[in-house]
Amino acid sequence: MQLHWHRRDLRAADNRGLATAAEAGPVLAVFVFDDDVLAHAAPPRVRFMLDALAELRAWYRDHGSDLVVAHGDPREVLPDLAEEYGVDRVVWNKDYTGLARERDAAVRQALDDAGVAREVVHDAIHHEPGSITTNAGDPYSVYTYFWKKWRTHEKADPYEPPTAEQLVDASDLDTRELPTIGELGFEEPEADVQAAGTEAARDLLAAFCEDGIYRYGEDRDYPTKDATSRLSPHMKFGTIGVREVYEATEQAKRALDVDAGTEDDGEKESEGEGDDEKPDELESIEEFQSQLAWREFYTHVLFFNPEVVSQNYKEYEHDIEWHNDPEELQAWKEGETGYPIVDAGMRQLKQEAFMHNRVRMIVASFLTKDLLIDWREGYAHFCEYLADHDTANDNGGWQWAASTGTDAQPYFRIFNPMTQGERYDAEAEYIKEYVPELRDVTANTIHEWHEITDLERERVAPDYPHPIVDHSERREEALSMYKQARGDDEDD
Repeated sequence: MQLHWHRRDLRAADNRGLATAAEAGPVLAVFVFDDDVLAHAAPPRVRFMLDALAELRAWYRDHGSDLVVAHGDPREVLPDLAEEYGVDRVVWNKDYTGLARERDAAVRQALDDAGVAREVVHDAIHHEPGSITTNAGDPYSVYTYFWKKWRTHEKADPYEPPTAEQLVDASDLDTRELPTIGELGFEEPEADVQAAGTEAARDLLAAFCEDGIYRYGEDRDYPTKDATSRLSPHMKFGTIGVREVYEATEQAKRALDVDAGTEDDGEKESEGEGDDEKPDELESIEEFQSQLAWREFYTHVLFFNPEVVSQNYKEYEHDIEWHNDPEELQAWKEGETGYPIVDAGMRQLKQEAFMHNRVRMIVASFLTKDLLIDWREGYAHFCEYLADHDTANDNGGWQWAASTGTDAQPYFRIFNPMTQGERYDAEAEYIKEYVPELRDVTANTIHEWHEITDLERERVAPDYPHPIVDHSERREEALSMYKQARGDDEDD
């Protein structure tokens, strides 16, 4: 008997570890609630995980088997299950965080001590850390060069799910119910967390590849244009496989080729007709694929530099002297900064356990460059509230915004939150959706909020706060702060 240990791969299809176990079958599927992992969790992610596990268990039951659920230390649970069920081999998919690697090393040792064979396979990303390197064999620290190689490396095809015949019969299993979120020590999240599970992920992917993917390059930065996939929590928990997602994007490319070759009443389209649109559509698909590559790039960075979870990747000559004002930090968390696009994003985060990617960059820049608050404070807040929090991606994004990471934004490039709001939410639709105090205010006034008088603010939106800082002043302070950290002469 083979045991497959589910972790961040809460799916049956396109699951390399599960497929590997099924080759030798029959397969016993298990999930272990590990207190050391739960210590780093938060309500939105636990809610999403439990919903995904419920769907995964339903899949196993529909196929005559079940998902065994345990709670404890995997070093003890897995050898005990192996003995109880006569398991010959335990199989699982690799994870690349420092915590996961330490845990997996301990589990491997425990299984070795128990005389149980084990196999760990690569699954979570297309290209394993160390497989894309510079010509000298070093990991990349610049995304552009990583992307050029990533896009040319061959991608594996999706793996088939096991058949009912390859699974352990449910009558042979001693199973327990999934715990409630309260039994795991968490409150129900305040946010309305999006639907979990493979079916929900596939619905999102199909809808995106019918429309949004062809507009992605042009529309992805606009939060009201619905041109993003919303697959991030599914990628984080593995409710859909990376190969399945990539194959869908390639099918979207092939659909362009089919469309280009269609004929109308036996006549070809006139030369040049539609030529302007198709290159843009193809570029949009490739832009989305580049986001998949970003995900892998940051995973590689974390693998080779596990300390970046709590330390700057980029070394400055001196420590950055963050201001870390607690009242300003709290205003940022509550969406009460008086900068509408920032506040809309922070409120969306609390309401949906999600934030649009462009807005994530805006609020991160605002925290680090306007409020001069350490990026680690923002990272910790996102960890608490995002359903899609992923250590590698979130850390990479925060350090990019703070100009402390690999391939980071130069310290002197500082987002102007008012300009960003006007550019990417011109009609203030996104702002008004999440900041009800401004729903009766004109878009022009919203985008000029930092410039109008206190009296005018009180007149048009008395319940919305005045700006808590002056962007122009804080920009100069940020430049000075970074120059001091760099050791630059203030007169340069």
